Amino acid sequence: GQGRVEDHWIQTELGGATYLDTEPWRGEPLLAYLRKMVFWSDVTPDCADMAVLSLLGPRLADAAVLDALGCDALPAAMTSAPLPGGGFVRRMPGGPAGTLELDLLVPRGESPAWRDRLARAGVRAAGVWAYEAHRVEALRPRLGVDTDERTIPHEVGWIGGPGEGAVHLDKGCYRGQETVARVHNLGKPPRMLVLLHLDGSVDRPATADTVLAGGRAVGRLGTVVEHVDLGPIALALLKRGLPADVELATGPEAGVAASIDADSLPAADRIGAGRLAVERLRGGAR
Repeated sequence: GQGRVEDHWIQTELGGATYLDTEPWRGEPLLAYLRKMVFWSDVTPDCADMAVLSLLGPRLADAAVLDALGCDALPAAMTSAPLPGGGFVRRMPGGPAGTLELDLLVPRGESPAWRDRLARAGVRAAGVWAYEAHRVEALRPRLGVDTDERTIPHEVGWIGGPGEGAVHLDKGCYRGQETVARVHNLGKPPRMLVLLHLDGSVDRPATADTVLAGGRAVGRLGTVVEHVDLGPIALALLKRGLPADVELATGPEAGVAASIDADSLPAADRIGAGRLAVERLRGGAR
């Protein structure tokens, strides 16, 4: 309740089935909750034993990759297509400089064969750190890493329909809906998700380390990565309203200097529809 984030998943609908791809530690609790929520609908929540292979790069639409996937063309953004032998490929939003991003969800036992097939098509394997660096640069938070028990969806960009966020504002009822609607229409979230640039000359800080400004706590650190172009960077939930030029510190004994990437700051001039309506009413009453 209270509008705080409990779960987050990537949802795909294909062939009469809806797939929810969430963090491993949330799989069983989420499945148990969904099973309790089955009332009149003809639906059977169950566990899908599938592996996720994430592909990044500008050449994923090359003929060799398409042949390996068994597709004539890539699916449109935020859509999916079935794969031969089971599973599906979904196209994610992508990234800077024309980077394409695909997720392959395949039966777990067939994951090694898919890796070999992709390697023969010229797709090179990379560690999860490479993907995490891409995710952090794109300001994509991860549940339980970049969020805490107080996080509301407005703070981490999870407001909006498909392709925009995770909480749809125009349909359905859910726990915490009143808080979500009130913040969206009348207020602003207390914190904001930003990209931090970290001092690389000292030991790297860790997730959940406190972020300080002028010796006072102003937020918490999320994912910390080494980016091939940007160097050491991190996601952080900070007190809303901090300027881009504020001097920050984090890590053990606040020994790591940090700065906010100005391009990651949320728009400061957004006014909710409810607030605009209130101001119009007040203006008409004068």
